[in-house]
Amino acid sequence: MTKQVAEKNRKQAQNAPLALVTAMQQLVLPLVAGIEATKGGLLAFVHQMGMLALQELLALDAAALAGPKGKHAMNRTHHHWGTTRTPLPLGGRNVVVERPRVRQKGGGEAELPTLEAFRHSDPMAARVLEQIVLGVSTRGYDRSLESVPDELETRGTSKSAASRALIDKTAEKLAEFVERSLADVAIVAMFIDAIEVGGKAVIVALGVTIDGTKVPLGLALGSTENHVVATDLLQGLLTRGLRVEDRLLFVIDGGKGTRKAILDVFGNRALIQRCQVHKMRNVREHLPEARRAYVQRQMRAAYKSTTFKTAKGLLQQLASWLESNGEDSAAASVREGLDETLTVLRLGLSKTLCRTFSTTNAIENMNGGIRRVGRNVKRWRGETMISRWVALGIAEAAKKFRRVKGHQQMSSLIAALRPNTKSVESDKKVA
Repeated sequence: MTKQVAEKNRKQAQNAPLALVTAMQQLVLPLVAGIEATKGGLLAFVHQMGMLALQELLALDAAALAGPKGKHAMNRTHHHWGTTRTPLPLGGRNVVVERPRVRQKGGGEAELPTLEAFRHSDPMAARVLEQIVLGVSTRGYDRSLESVPDELETRGTSKSAASRALIDKTAEKLAEFVERSLADVAIVAMFIDAIEVGGKAVIVALGVTIDGTKVPLGLALGSTENHVVATDLLQGLLTRGLRVEDRLLFVIDGGKGTRKAILDVFGNRALIQRCQVHKMRNVREHLPEARRAYVQRQMRAAYKSTTFKTAKGLLQQLASWLESNGEDSAAASVREGLDETLTVLRLGLSKTLCRTFSTTNAIENMNGGIRRVGRNVKRWRGETMISRWVALGIAEAAKKFRRVKGHQQMSSLIAALRPNTKSVESDKKVA
């Protein structure tokens, strides 16, 4: 008998969690359904009350301009002029409302202050832009918005309307980016890199100010990352007022066209740092699989050296070893631009600043933002479209920018680039 009771208790204990789950489902599911129904009803109520309040405000505006409707007024400057149906932005779409019209005595319709304020309080183009950045396609834009009561007539959520709004907003972002003045931007370093978008090479520039703040500077498009396109980009920065009075540190991926453009435009004011990651990647491509890991370790060890002389000696030894083992192309790759991969060591920067300015990682992160924003574009239609989307990606990436790692030691970089500048003055600027 005792065994039967124990077995019964054991089965009850096993079934208890299942019974609890079933009971919770019976309790929670109606609650969730009720919440969803309440949400829909609440939104409908809010929209209804909002439309009534808006119509009341518009009526008050009309009365303020033309006097109470149906009453005689001396020296009247405006007249009531019936009503009309007007689309107004609301929650990313346009809703059609009935509003009063007011005519000026001398002719022409008068604007209602509340109407104009409402049009600018919830701009549809901004909402379209936000949704697209989050990954919504123009075709799915309508479904991404909150529902509105069926009795409200809505417009502007079709694919074509969303596309027009998107074009307008991205064109605005592009104009802001490529036309803004750079006269108030004081930089000590500049990252330059290229990204492929829509089959075109887009060269972008990212500046670093004296306090370590990252500032997107400009972009230029071309068929490849060549000298002409890079020169156009740099000349454009100077045309827009970028001040270059002392030496600048340029961090590049190693492209010969970009390097030539920098030297042509800035001459002896330019110090070039070749990206160490790109250099290791280039050397790796010249090696068989069996030797790649060893060579990569040796190059990393050299780049982590504390002095320029030590690092250069290690890299030269590695190049000699590669030659003695028949890897002539890899040895030539190590020697090519060797000094420019060690510029940060020659400047005597701290370890943190060396890591920051020895690679193009800072601008690569921005390029990643450009790729994320443009991931939904299925067909690129010309350079203007590419420029608009790149500018949008840069603007979105800039929202998450932080100062460069080691920004507390930026005074050492300033002192190395500008030896005649007192470190005390640099410290004050950084602070």
